Amino acid sequence: MLTKSSSLKTIFTGVDFSKYESKTSEFVNEFSKRANKEGKFLNWVDLPKFQLTRLDDLYSMAEKLKSQTGASKLSVMGIGGSKHTVEHMLGINGLNLCGETVLFYSDVDSISWERYLSKLGDVLSSNYLIASKSGSTFETKDGFLRILHLVKDAYIAKGLSEAEAEKSAAKHFIAVTDKNSEKSELRRTSIEQNWLGDLFIHDDVGGRFSAFDDHALFTLAFAGMKKEDMASMLRSAQEISSLSLTADLDLNDALKEGIFWANAKLNGITASVHQYMGSMFENTVYWHAQMQNESQKDTLKQIAKVPDAMHHSAEAHFNPANKLVFALTVPSDNGVCKSNAEAYIGALSKSYEVTGAFFMETVETSKLGLTPEAAGALTQLRAFATCYQEIVEAVMQNKELPEVLDSVLQPHVEFYKKNLKGGVVIPGRIG
Repeated sequence: MLTKSSSLKTIFTGVDFSKYESKTSEFVNEFSKRANKEGKFLNWVDLPKFQLTRLDDLYSMAEKLKSQTGASKLSVMGIGGSKHTVEHMLGINGLNLCGETVLFYSDVDSISWERYLSKLGDVLSSNYLIASKSGSTFETKDGFLRILHLVKDAYIAKGLSEAEAEKSAAKHFIAVTDKNSEKSELRRTSIEQNWLGDLFIHDDVGGRFSAFDDHALFTLAFAGMKKEDMASMLRSAQEISSLSLTADLDLNDALKEGIFWANAKLNGITASVHQYMGSMFENTVYWHAQMQNESQKDTLKQIAKVPDAMHHSAEAHFNPANKLVFALTVPSDNGVCKSNAEAYIGALSKSYEVTGAFFMETVETSKLGLTPEAAGALTQLRAFATCYQEIVEAVMQNKELPEVLDSVLQPHVEFYKKNLKGGVVIPGRIG
């Protein structure tokens, strides 16, 4: 028997869900008939369940990478979902608070490169996770080839021959890419240079939906997340998958959130706000913004962290001339700041309730972040709700949905990518 997750509670106001109840089975059917089917890009629905079977391998690889180099840090090189999902997962799980274990590089300009090297220090003090589905992502390949060049040089400076330096450098690298070497240049490099292990970006899992894929879980393991906590997180995410495929609106918060955002659009409200409260959500904001821009292809939603963003947003949010809908994700605060945090949350929720439709999502916390269960639930819930918004809008307007949901594809990025094709990345320059 399905029961709602105890780690996450959502309260909605300002939306009459009874108007949608007759269609809930249709909404769910449109989703479920595509879920986990090849070529539908919904393979993330049961990914948590699959990843539970791989935890021993992931943790073993993390420990082996550390031991074979003696390096205590991990540099993640990837863009978009290969970066934002990892940052999000570290943040909400209370890991890498000072950047002491995991660093990121995803830029292509000289100043960013020098700043990264300044933070990194000795290039031999870090291992390097290179994340790219195709293995030829322009930005990622640029950073990867530059750092590989420096790691080799560092070993040569220690007196190793070029061949010995190449072998020693290879021990610092691990690839997260397509399993098929014919499709991935990075996989071919990994095999040719004898890099450690097999980490995958699984088929039909888009970057923004990949928070439970190998790049994120491996990094969490490297950063010190307990294996039993990761298992709890994955089980909770899989429970959300089950709840999100039921037509019972009392249980299916993902569908209710999809209806909430769709209802605004269907009633002519194009602008919306989703705010997250607390420093643990600093990077969740970037990940959610990616989800919004790539899936809804909508630049009118504001996604921000409060309290920082509240006072400079308040003039627009509470101006009666502006019609918006609001969401607020807050921690369940049981610490020393509890009374003031609750007063702040109360002020926000009361203000938003009288200004427009509103929902508040309260998530269970540990000392430094969310509980593993809440981390899994929140992350999977956001992915489902994103797709349900598209489905609800189409069904309610009697529009035929495409065979592959628009919200899981990103065809328009090719407009930019085609202008990068043909670029050859060489350490020290781009020609």
